[in-house]
Amino acid sequence: MQRQIYTEEHEAFRATVRTFLDKEVLPHYAQWEKDGIVSREAWLAAGRQGLLGLAVPEEYGGGGTEDFRYSAVMAEEFTRAGVSGLALGLHNDIIGPYLTGLATEEQKRRWLPGYCSGEIITAIAMTEPGAGSDLQGIRTTAEDRGGHWVLNGSKTFISNGILADLVIVVARTTPEGGAKGLSLLVVERGTEGFERGRNLDKIGQKSQDTAELFFNDVRVPKENLLGELDGGFLHLMTNLAQERMGIAVAAISGAEHLLEITTRYVKEREAFGRPLAKLQHVRFEIAEMATECAVTRAFLDRCITEHTAGTLSAVDASMAKWWATELQKRVADRCLQLHGGYGYMNEFPVAKAFTDGRIQTIYGGTTEIMKEIIGRSLLA
Repeated sequence: MQRQIYTEEHEAFRATVRTFLDKEVLPHYAQWEKDGIVSREAWLAAGRQGLLGLAVPEEYGGGGTEDFRYSAVMAEEFTRAGVSGLALGLHNDIIGPYLTGLATEEQKRRWLPGYCSGEIITAIAMTEPGAGSDLQGIRTTAEDRGGHWVLNGSKTFISNGILADLVIVVARTTPEGGAKGLSLLVVERGTEGFERGRNLDKIGQKSQDTAELFFNDVRVPKENLLGELDGGFLHLMTNLAQERMGIAVAAISGAEHLLEITTRYVKEREAFGRPLAKLQHVRFEIAEMATECAVTRAFLDRCITEHTAGTLSAVDASMAKWWATELQKRVADRCLQLHGGYGYMNEFPVAKAFTDGRIQTIYGGTTEIMKEIIGRSLLA
């Protein structure tokens, strides 16, 4: 089916993204995978190309557009290229709204120019070793000491954790406040007591630095409070829909790309003296995946349109997230199976997509959490 959501300007932007990937990312990506981290130069190159801070006002060095379709284009192209390590989506679509929507004018002038140029790489620290998806279980504390906060605690599974120059930390500022006692504090690189643990060894997305973070009596200036005191939970809930949309867009793009790769493979690969594509079972598998992708794409494009217009509900974003990511997982498994033994070899794109994509049903809210959100909305 012909997609209707993009204009000529979006397609021109797509060409820019592809050129960036071909020139600045793909030639270096194998080395980044070995190193377990991408080069900071890639972030600076993204800034020079105008790929950072798309929604940031031009006066701070950003693109000045809140049209989510540009972010969707980036998610699609990065996924098709298989380059999950350079987390521009995290920077632009997840962390960006906190800075543009909650920061004071002084904070914006202090952080946003570097955020848009690639000189300031960002991360958000929510997950803790004992809390997982349960924000009410957060134990990291920030004690008010008059002129500053004293931050203590630890976080884990933090994307961009090694490279980050600016980390938005979710901390408990009111001990007995439950979810309503959380605030967002910005911790900057070099702050005394802020330490990074190991770069975690994951089964996929090897070049994406994911780290443990430790805060030991970290003095955070009062002017680094982001948003309202004890308003952290509401701030997090407000921005989660966009995070989940970004993940969903990447998921359907990943599934479609795997289907394209596998369709070509079964036409070329022979078994029992004829191409795999001549076997009825293989044709049925391809037909089922193609139909599931087409139906999911139609729903995702509608969600992109509504999110761009500001009308997408949190429930619909949750539906998009769990459905698209579970589809990506199924398609990756079935495509690997159709590749046979070659699908298990790292030199084949399907193998890397299988491991890189597995996290999609977990981060940004697990499938189970998404279903709980949807179920509560229907049965309240």
